[in-house]
Parts: sequence; C-alpha cells; structure tokens
Amino acid sequence: MTSHPTAPVPERLFDDEREQRWRSRFTAVRMSRPSWARDAPRRTVYVSNATGTFEIHVWDRDSGDHRQVTARRNGTTSAVLPPDGEQVWWFSDTDGDEFGHWVAQPWSAGPGAETMPAVPGAGDGYPAGLEIGRRRSAVGVSTDDGTTLLVHERGSDAPARVVYQHTEDAAVGALSEDETLLAISHSEHGDSRHPSLRVLDLDGGTTVAELHDGPGKGLVPLEFAPVAGDQRLLVGHERRGRDELLIWDPTTGSVTELEIDLPGELVGGFYPDASAVLVAHTYAARTRLFRYTLSDGALTELPTAEGCVGSAEVRDDGTVEYSASSAAEPSRIRALRPDGTDDVLVTPPGERAPGSLPVRDVWTDGPGGRVHALVTVAPAVDGRPAPAVFVLHGGPHAADEDRFDASRATWVDAGFTVVEVNYRGSTGYGSAWRDAIEGRPGLTELADVAAVQDALVAEGAVDPARCAVDGWSWGGYLALLAAGTQPERWAAAVAGVPVADYVAAYADEMEQLRAFDRALFGGSPDELPDLYREASPLTYVDAVRTPVLILAGENDPRCPIRQIDNYLDALAARGDVAYEVSRFDAGHGSLVVSDQLDLIATEVDFVRRALAR
Repeated sequence: MTSHPTAPVPERLFDDEREQRWRSRFTAVRMSRPSWARDAPRRTVYVSNATGTFEIHVWDRDSGDHRQVTARRNGTTSAVLPPDGEQVWWFSDTDGDEFGHWVAQPWSAGPGAETMPAVPGAGDGYPAGLEIGRRRSAVGVSTDDGTTLLVHERGSDAPARVVYQHTEDAAVGALSEDETLLAISHSEHGDSRHPSLRVLDLDGGTTVAELHDGPGKGLVPLEFAPVAGDQRLLVGHERRGRDELLIWDPTTGSVTELEIDLPGELVGGFYPDASAVLVAHTYAARTRLFRYTLSDGALTELPTAEGCVGSAEVRDDGTVEYSASSAAEPSRIRALRPDGTDDVLVTPPGERAPGSLPVRDVWTDGPGGRVHALVTVAPAVDGRPAPAVFVLHGGPHAADEDRFDASRATWVDAGFTVVEVNYRGSTGYGSAWRDAIEGRPGLTELADVAAVQDALVAEGAVDPARCAVDGWSWGGYLALLAAGTQPERWAAAVAGVPVADYVAAYADEMEQLRAFDRALFGGSPDELPDLYREASPLTYVDAVRTPVLILAGENDPRCPIRQIDNYLDALAARGDVAYEVSRFDAGHGSLVVSDQLDLIATEVDFVRRALAR
C-alpha cells in the first residue's frame, strides 16, 4: 500500500479572540428539536452533543429531567419513541458504517443499559424506514440482495414476517392509525429517484392500491391521517414539476391535489385532528410554515420567528414546535402556541454559540438557467477582495439554505468569502432543475459553479487567483472533479468523503446508493462504462495541478475508502502535485466534536498554505 502525506492538524487557527469564537460554535451544546411519544407526549427524545459526541438524549417534560441514553465511541443519531413512550428505539451500527439494526431499551435506562432487538428476526442491514404502532411495527432492511420490509406484532416472541421483498430499492413509508395498512415506496420500475407507492393490507396480506405517476415523477408517502377510521394518506408528488401535496385514500381510490399557490416546493404533515396540514414551504433557500385547512382550502402563514425553519410538528393542543436559524443566528427551538404567542421552548445548557455574518443572494445566468448562490462576504484587505472558498453541498439532491452553519462561520472568521452554489441537481428549484444532471452528473453541476464564479469575478467580489473549492460527500466529489476538469479556476481543492473513483465506488457502496446511481446515470458501470468514466475524478487525475486535500472516513459505506485510495495512489504516481490526506475512524463524517474541530481546522490550514504558495 502506498504511503501518502498526512495533513497536519494545526494547534490554532488564530492568535486572537477568533480562536475561542470559532471553536465555541462547535463545542456549544446543540440539540435537535425533541420529538414525542404519541400517547405519552410529555416524553421526548432528541440528539445532542452535550457530552462531546452526538448521542441520544431524552427529556421528561413533567419532571424537567434531561438524560443521556446512548454513549458509543462514534456517536448515535437515529432514535424514536414508541407510542407509549416506555422504550427508546435507536439504530445500532458499528463505528459509523450504517449497517446494523434497531434496538430497544427501557425509557428509564441510561448509557450501557442492556438492549434487545426492537424488531425480532429483522436481521442486519442498512435502514430503509421504520414505523412504530401500538400493536405493530414495520421496518425496512436493505442489503446487497435488495430490500426486505417486515412487520412485527409487538409483544410477541414470534419473529417479524416479511411483507415485501425485491431486488430494487424500497422503503417503509407510513402506517395507518388502525395499523391495518402500510404504505411503502418502491422502485420496481428501476428508478429509485422517482419511486412509486403501494399500500399493503397487513391483515389480509394483499395489495390494496398502487399509485404511479409515470417516468420522472416520484411519489413520497408522508403520513396517514392520525384519526381512527380515517385511511387518507398525505403524499408528496411532482405532477406539475415541483414538490407538492395530495391526499390519497387507497381504500376508495380518491385523489385530491392540494391547490397551494406558493412558488417553490412543499412538504407537510397532518394536524392531530386531520382537519388541516402543516405545510413547510421552501423558496430561494428559506423555509417558512403555513396552515392549510382541508375543508375550505384556506392557507395561512404562521407567525413564526425570523429565520429558516429546520423542522416542525404539531402537538395535540395545536402548538407548533419548530427549530429555526439563519446564517447569522444559531438555531433555537421554539413553540408557536394556539393563542399566537411564540417563545423559546427549550434551551441547551451553557453559553449559546456565537453568531456570524448574514448571506446575500446572488442569481446568475448559467448554461441551464438561473443559478442561485448564497454569498457571505468577508472584508476586503488593502482594496483587494478577500480569498474565496466555494463550498459545494452534498446530496446531490439537497440545497444550501440561509441557516446557521459553524463551518461556514469558521471560513468567514478566517477571512474567506464563502460562496454556496445551488447548482443543477439541487432541491428547492423544481423537478427539472433537480433532474438536469441525469445522464451527465458532475460536469453539469460544475458548469453552474463556473458561471457563478465568473459573475462574482466580474463584479469584483472575488479574486480569480485566490479561489478554493471545497465540499463533503457529493460536494467533495465535485471538488475533486473540479480539480481535474477546471484546474485553471482553483488555487486549492478540498474533498471530504468524496467519490474519487466512480467505478470502484459503485462496486463497494451500499446497495441503496447503487440503485441511486443506476437511476442517475441510466444504468450500471458495466452497461455505461464511458459515462461513468467521464464522471469520475480519477479519469482527470493527470490534469490536476492545484494542491488537493482529501478527508476520508475509514468505515464509510457511501464513499468507501478503497476508491479514495485508488485516487491517492494515482496522485502519488504522478509525483509532481501537492496533496495531503486526513483519515478518521468513522463513517460518512464524524459525530465526535473534537474530530469535527480537527477536520475543519485541517481544511482551513491547508487552503491557507496552498494560497501562500
């Protein structure tokens, strides 16, 4: 095995008050919005970094007690409460490899407590959905052989029974209130990026109904009406070229599209009495909340606090609990009550993380239409624009939004203008924009990044000689691809957990991502070798002339380590390009705060040194 130069971790990034400020944004206690047990709503569960690693915690609202549930070396982030709140279910994998099973432990138990399989007989795999009812649970398990969906009669010693199995990707979607119907998403038609819906009768073992909107139009089962006797299912659809909502009753076949006249994209969930839908509306990188009344179609914006909403849910009394933040202000967890008052629901212990600078919106004409970017401008020095780092988001079906990000704030503290580009492939801008990368991923996105860079150079906002490209996951893939296909544009390239050798990545990655890649490219590497070669950073390794930093998780199932080693070996064989690597003992990123500090410090230090050359 070739030895590669290891990137040093700097002891400090700054010699002034900025050192404490940037670190405290990561070390300040953070918590997710607590979710509650349906029949015991005073019991809630959330994720927090209070111990220095992101772990599962519970909050008893009656006593006010907060208590840690898990304590594992590489952290835990997936947990849910059954309706009675008597247990905590969490997903148990090994060192971040995402392969494992759901376990249950008593509500009152703490770290290290004995657990039991939450769904006996389900076996190990990658998670593919979970629904917990009062008497039944449904779980999805993905392996190299495909997807298996199982149902377990809670309280029974009998193993879970298989209700669906297929070689293509599928997932558990929603369980009806009476627990007789299970909605699943599936891709038997071969396109996991645009799934179809099926509703199964769990008592009779038959298919109740199927919903398929045709090629390029996906459907997402969101939630059954939470009212006894009501079998309506809230569904996300894209019949008009963007994410919208409809209500489908699979027992009668009736479909009602919700006519909501808002630009952008929509997702939602039922109010507890199923009389209305809580709608999250995303437009131009901001998300706000609305109430849509089903009886008359009335749409009302909710008077939430300023900022971009992260997540939200309605309690039985009509209170909307939500999280919100902006690029300038860290997240708060708030409660909007039926009387219109809005206040902070819960505050993590300790000092709140320091804020940062706001973003400004930039719209640029690109080769495929208008490209939206968020720019955080660092002060100019001696009349010259600050160096810039183009931070490219992962996904690819995700988007940068006007929400708080400790890494962005660190780059700004370090004197970099940060440019975040919602390239083609991003969500929030319609189906055509999201799907524009089909058949030509990678190079399509980079054409949009180049258009934004050219526009910012033309207006004098960035210095073309001092631009770095950075990203994690799909963003890391794009950064590596940019280093080889746009070498004249970048003074440094930083790639966290990237796809580096697409053919080897396909061979080693989890089956859910292989299905995604087949849908994205139109086939497998064996079927489309030239297309995968064109999209692979390894193809262009001989054209790289900018310094490259790669950060890689040893247990990553999404962008596995072997294909990264192939790329590093190819760089080493050249012998004439500066590169470094930082390996960490985790999966697709780290949940350990000290690791997160080291990784961002390594990134900033590497780019500084590259620019100094």
